[in-house]
Amino acid sequence: MDKPPRRAPPTWQHWRVTAATHSTLFPQVPETADAVLDGLDPEQREVALALTGPVCVLAGAGTGKTRAITHRIAFGVRSGRLQPASVLAVTFTNRAAGEMRGRLRQLGAGGVQARTFHSAALRQLQFFWPKAVGGELPRLLERKIQLVADAAARCRIRLDRNELRDVTSEIEWAKVTQTVPADYPAVVAKAQRDAPRDPAEIGQIYALYEQLKRDRSVIDFEDVLLLTVGILQDRHDIADQIRTQYQHFVVDEYQDVSPLQQRLLDLWLGDRDNLCVVGDASQTIYSFTGATPDHLLNFRTRHPGATVVKLVRDYRSTPQVVHLANGLLSQARGRAAEHRLELVSQRDRGPEPVYTEYADEPTEAEGTARRIRDLIAAGVPAGEIAVLYRINAQSEVYEQALADAGVPYQLRGAERFFERQEVREAGIALRGAARAGGNDSLLDDAEDLPSQVRAVLSTKGWTTTPPTGSGAVRDRWESLAALVRLAEDFTRAKPGATLSDLVAELDERAAAQHAPTVQGVTLASLHAAKGLEWDAVFLVGLTEGMVPITYAKTDEQIEEERRLLYVGVTRARVHLTLSWSLSRSPGGRASRRPSRFLKGLRPGSGSLGTVASSGGTGPSGGSPGAARRRHRGPVLCRVCGTTLTEAGAMKLLRCEDCPSDMDEGLYERLRDWRSEQARELGQPAYCVFTDKTLMAIAERVPATDGELSVISGVGTRKLGRFGADVLAICAGEEGGAGGDED
Repeated sequence: MDKPPRRAPPTWQHWRVTAATHSTLFPQVPETADAVLDGLDPEQREVALALTGPVCVLAGAGTGKTRAITHRIAFGVRSGRLQPASVLAVTFTNRAAGEMRGRLRQLGAGGVQARTFHSAALRQLQFFWPKAVGGELPRLLERKIQLVADAAARCRIRLDRNELRDVTSEIEWAKVTQTVPADYPAVVAKAQRDAPRDPAEIGQIYALYEQLKRDRSVIDFEDVLLLTVGILQDRHDIADQIRTQYQHFVVDEYQDVSPLQQRLLDLWLGDRDNLCVVGDASQTIYSFTGATPDHLLNFRTRHPGATVVKLVRDYRSTPQVVHLANGLLSQARGRAAEHRLELVSQRDRGPEPVYTEYADEPTEAEGTARRIRDLIAAGVPAGEIAVLYRINAQSEVYEQALADAGVPYQLRGAERFFERQEVREAGIALRGAARAGGNDSLLDDAEDLPSQVRAVLSTKGWTTTPPTGSGAVRDRWESLAALVRLAEDFTRAKPGATLSDLVAELDERAAAQHAPTVQGVTLASLHAAKGLEWDAVFLVGLTEGMVPITYAKTDEQIEEERRLLYVGVTRARVHLTLSWSLSRSPGGRASRRPSRFLKGLRPGSGSLGTVASSGGTGPSGGSPGAARRRHRGPVLCRVCGTTLTEAGAMKLLRCEDCPSDMDEGLYERLRDWRSEQARELGQPAYCVFTDKTLMAIAERVPATDGELSVISGVGTRKLGRFGADVLAICAGEEGGAGGDED
C-alpha cells in the first residue's frame, strides 16, 4: 500500500492550501507589505499585485485561489493602496466568509468586510430602509415553507411535505433568475426545466405567496437582494453613498453567481471597474439553484481591458489524480469546456487511481469498506477518507458496510438513512402492518414479502416508476425504493421471511446506525463535497443512470453531471478509487453499464490510465489482502458446503440457518469486553468489533494471532490493538492484556 507522500515544505512550489496549514505556518502577522507576498507562486503573486482595474482569476481546483485573493487584499491594505473599510469581499457561504476574515486578520488586514451576498445586502437594507422607504424593515422570514403551504391551500392545490419543499425551491429559483409569477410557465418551458408540479399551478402558488408576504409585512431571503437592487436603482443618493463606502470588490466562486446577484454587484460598482472575480467554470454544479458560469465566461467581453490570471498549479492532488481530472474534462463539450484549465500537479507521485467493477451493490459497498479498512491500517486517518455518491439514498448500503467492517463514519449534508423522515414513517407503517398480520386489507393481494412492502409503502408515496426531475419528492421516492430493494434482498437471503422478520431486521440496522457521531470516514453526496478535500476518496455507484443521473436529458444537464464527477475527482489528494456494480442485488442480471464519463479513462476503454481493474467482485489494486481475496474463489459454508454470498454468512463461514457451535459464554464475555473498550475509546461498540465478528471468534476460538487474523473483521490494525485481549479471553483468562496500540 502506497502511503501518502510527506507533507511539502511551505515554499510556493509545494504549498498546500488549507486554513490549518496557513495558521500553523503564519502564526505571526507579516512584518511588512512585501512579506505578505512571501510564499506565493508566480501566478498567485501576479494576482496579489493586480490591485486596480478589472481582474479575472481563473482558478482550478486545489490551486490556492483563496490564498491568492486574501494576499491580494492584504498586500493592498498593508501597502496603503487600499483602505480596509473600502473593500468588500463576497462569497457564497458563511463558512467561506468566516475563513476569509480569519486569513485576512492573520495577514494584518482585519478591517476588511468579507460577507455573503445576502449578509452584505441585508446590512445595507437595514441601514437605508428608514431613509428610502420609511418605518422599520419588514420582518425577515427565516423559513418560507409555511407561507408557501398557505398559498397552495388558498389556490386549492394539495401538496405533501416533499412537494411543498420542491415548490418552495422552485419559487426561490424563479426569484434569483428574476422571473415573475406570470412569466414562470414560459421561462420553465424555455429552460427545459423539470418542474415538480404543473408550471401553471406553481405560477399560481408563486403569485399568491408574494401577495401573502405583502399582506403579512414579511420578506424572504431573495427579497433582501431584490429590495436592495430596487433601492439602489431608484435612489441615486443612496447608491452614491454605498459606492463612496466601497470602492474595491472581490467576488469568490464567481461561477456560481445568479442573475440577481450579478445585478446587485453591477449596482454596487456603478461606472467603476475595481472588481476582482475568482472562479472556475468547470466547477459549476449548482445551475438548478440559478447559478450560471456565463458571468465568468463573459467577463473579458464586458471588461476588454481586464487582467486575466490563470491558476493551474495544483497543490492538492498527486499527478495521477490530476491526470485523471484533466482527462475527464478533455471530453467535455460546451462553453465551460472551451475555457477549461489544464491543471499541473505540484506534488510528488502517488498511487494510480483504482477502477473497480463489482457484481452488485452490496458487494461494491463491502469491497469499498474493506479497502477503507486497509487504508486505515496503513496509516491513513479515518477522517481523511470519504465515500462520495450521486444521491443521498445511496448512503444506506455504505453505512451498513462500514458498520459491519467496524469502521466509524459520519454523514455530511444528509441525515442518516434510518433517521430520515420518510424512512421513519415507512418503518411505523410496516410495523403496524406486521402487527395487523392477515387483518390488514392492504396485504390481501400481496403474495410475498416484497409485495407486502410495496403495498404498504405505496401509501407513503412509493410508486413503480420514479417521479421526474430532482428535489425532495425524488429524494423521498429513492429512500422508499431503497426499502423495497432491501425487502427483495432480504427475501432472497431468507426465503419465507415474514413482514415481522423484516421489521426486526430494520430495527437492528437502525440501532446499529443511531450510534453517536464520531470522527470517521465521511459519507457525502458529490454536491455536499464541494469545497472539501481528503487524502483518500472513493467515488462509488458510477453507472449510467446515476452518473449522469437519469433525469439529466439535455446536453447542458449532461455536461453539468460531468462537472459534478470532476468535482468529486478533485477532492482527492492521494488515493482515488472509482467503482461501479453490474447489478443491483446479488444474483441479479448484470445489465448495468459503467458511466459514459469513464470511457477513455478506465483500462480497456481507450484508457488514459494504466491500472488494471477488477473484473469480479472484489477490489483491485493496492490493498494488502486484495490478491488473496481475488484468487480465493467461492466461499463455502463449513457446515453444508453451500456457496456463500451474504457478507454476514461469509464472515461466519456458514449459512445463517446452519447449526452454530458458538461458545455462548465466550460470546457474552467478548461482548462485555467490547462494551468496556467502546466506553474507553468513546466510540460505538461496532467500531471495536461487530456482533458478527464476535460470533465468528466465539465459534472458532482462535489460540494464535494467525488464527485470529484470518477471521473477517479482524484486520492488521485491530489485531495489533485488541488481539492480545481477545486471545486472552478465548483462553479463559480473566481480563485482558491491555488494548494499547503498537
